[in-house]
Amino acid sequence: MIDTAFLITAFATLFVVIDPPGLVPLFIALTRGMDVERRRSMALRACIIATILLTAFALMGEALLGFIGISMPAFRIAGGILLFLTALDMLFERRTQRREGQQADPDHDPSVFPLATPLIAGPGAIATMILLMGQSGGGWLGAAQVLGLLLAMMVATFLFLLAAPPIERALGRTGTVVITRLLGMLLAALSVQFVIDGVRGTGLI
Repeated sequence: MIDTAFLITAFATLFVVIDPPGLVPLFIALTRGMDVERRRSMALRACIIATILLTAFALMGEALLGFIGISMPAFRIAGGILLFLTALDMLFERRTQRREGQQADPDHDPSVFPLATPLIAGPGAIATMILLMGQSGGGWLGAAQVLGLLLAMMVATFLFLLAAPPIERALGRTGTVVITRLLGMLLAALSVQFVIDGVRGTGLI
């Protein structure tokens, strides 16, 4: 059975962690001077690489945790704390400042670094995929739903990157900051829920 509430929460979590609107200014900076076709190619390559990385961690992350002796409740708590720190960065603009501080080597393809990783498939996104896989119930249907959400999120990210110039003009600096703050508040609440679920999983409450 499809859990609509879980799907909505999972998609919202992925959206606020990856933060496609927040990637727009950086994408423009990293691809400044490129023609439309090359920008499209860069955006597509970055999203494909990020999808492969996040899918690998989603499928093998829990097995890796088990191999090194880390339980899912413990990882939920740690992942929740990590996401809460990310939320604080978004609320106080430190995340935006770090992203804008990324410098692209003129001779380097920015689609792999820093776009695909760590900006799209960063530590927060990796932790989120492992957590969502753990919450999906462990069956093939739950895993397929999470991977389907990841694919939808990557398509949305790709569309945001393609529409970067008009989005930046429409939102402006103030609009981008407002959206980032709102997403940060939502992520903070979701991260606390991850910690609560992790503590509950340990049997302490």
